Amino acid sequence: MIGDSPLVQVAQRAVDLERAVAFYVDLLDVPVAATFDPPGLAFLVLGDTRLLLERGAPSALLYFAVDDLDARVERLRASGVAIVAEPHTIFGHADATLGPAGTEERMAFLTDSEGNTVALVEHRQHGAQPGA
Repeated sequence: MIGDSPLVQVAQRAVDLERAVAFYVDLLDVPVAATFDPPGLAFLVLGDTRLLLERGAPSALLYFAVDDLDARVERLRASGVAIVAEPHTIFGHADATLGPAGTEERMAFLTDSEGNTVALVEHRQHGAQPGA
């Protein structure tokens, strides 16, 4: 059933669990669902997927969907988050194979509180202006 099974959980490295929780709660605007410390675990629920912040987990590259990439990046920059790559178009979706047809997939990359790289992803209608 692996091919039909949705993604259940992703773990991300948290050197300082409290700091990582504060960062991801702010980034994703969701509350912490549960914390177990020890052993150093915190869970945030994102739809049908759990984000596990875990001491000792390897770093993962996480991609989070946002509605307004430019506004989100500016808000994060203003709060002191390091932006690694500014918002830019990655791919145009002529069909729905990898994203909504007729959209441009735009991404920006940032560094989280634990030194992990995180990506933000926006699907914007071809030719639409930021915030549209």
